[in-house]
Formats: sequence, structure tokens, C-alpha cells
Amino acid sequence: MAGQVVHALRGQRQAYQPIKSPLSPDPSPVSVVRGLLKLGNFKTVYVADLDALMGISPQMAVIEHLAATFPHLHFWMDRGLPSMGRKTDSTCEQVVSVIGSESMTEKTLEGLALTGRPYILSLDFRDGQLVGPLSILKTVDLWPGRVILMNLSRVGSFDGPDFSQAAHFIEQYPAHHFVAAGGIRHAQDLDDLLEIGVAAVLVASAFHNGAIGRDTLNRFNQG
Repeated sequence: MAGQVVHALRGQRQAYQPIKSPLSPDPSPVSVVRGLLKLGNFKTVYVADLDALMGISPQMAVIEHLAATFPHLHFWMDRGLPSMGRKTDSTCEQVVSVIGSESMTEKTLEGLALTGRPYILSLDFRDGQLVGPLSILKTVDLWPGRVILMNLSRVGSFDGPDFSQAAHFIEQYPAHHFVAAGGIRHAQDLDDLLEIGVAAVLVASAFHNGAIGRDTLNRFNQG
């Protein structure tokens, strides 16, 4: 947000503050990513452009700077609906768009295939309810291979992930790879989600407060 990494808490974006973390001397995106890389051998970093998601100008310079500084990393970039064209840039292969249901309408839903680039779908939930057009849950043929189950009201909360939701989607849609997001507390949560069958997990707060550290990460393959 506004060029700084902020501490996300329960999706209440207007109240987010710049992050204070032992992993980084300041909240600049480059410093925070460097801190995370000292913690684990990450190959993919999820970035939410909160300015763009709240209707302000996208922070294109920030993601371009990150991609140039860390050419070995892939970035999952959530900034709302991309332009429906095939515009390319130097970071195209390094940056994959995340398109969240909160940014969609019934009219834009069918246009997803026209973005001209691979993307990751984020099904955004608040207090168990989908944010966005409910019809997306019935148009599975439009889903890409990777789908994030983003629980906005659990982000940064340490309330724990929604295990039952993850289990439901994995059972109902076995052809897709699901990514759990929101509420991760500790190593046991990672183990339990792995046992359920999630393909990946988005974690931030548990890294910054030390609840999940290097020893835990060494047990998992980073991808």
C-alpha cells in the first residue's frame, strides 16, 4: 500500500499500517523480500497491490522493481482485473496475475479467458461468504488450474485456516490445485493443510512474528 509492505489484518484495508518485522529493517518491498529469502528458499512471492484493489492507481513501478531486483523469483500479483489484451512487458514471464472474485462482476466473469495471459483465480471469502459474483462457483470450466482460497476475515488474525472449506473444495474439484490463505498460525497448521491435500499455502504474519521459522520451512519443498 502506497509503496510499502503493510500488516494485513482481517481485510480491514483502511486500517493497515506499515509492517514492523524482525526480518526487515524497514517496510520497503525489496527489504521485506530480502528478509523472507533469509528465512527460507522461496521461489514464489505473492504480492497484493492494495492501491489497485481499492481503486487507486496500480503500483506498477513497485512490481517492476521487485522483478528486476529478484530475477530468480516468480511473483503472483493480485491487482484486480488486468486489461483484456495481450500487452507484454519485460516481467511477463516472471509475474503471474492473480484475479480475485472481489474484483469481478457478472459481466467480467466470462472475459477471463480473454486476458491473454495465464492467471491464478482467487476465490475471496469474508466470514465464510464469497465476495464477488456467486455464479463463479458454478462456472468451474472457467477456473484455471490454480485456485487460491482467500479468507479475508482470517488474514493476519491467527484464528487458524478454514480447514473444512479447503477439504470441501479439494474433494469437489480434484482437477484443481488449491492454495490456502488466511489465518495460518504455526507448523501444525501447515502439516494439517498438507494432509488435507492443499497444493500450497500463503503465509506472512506467522513468518514476521517468528511462529514459523527456518527449521519448519526446511521440512517443506518450496515452489
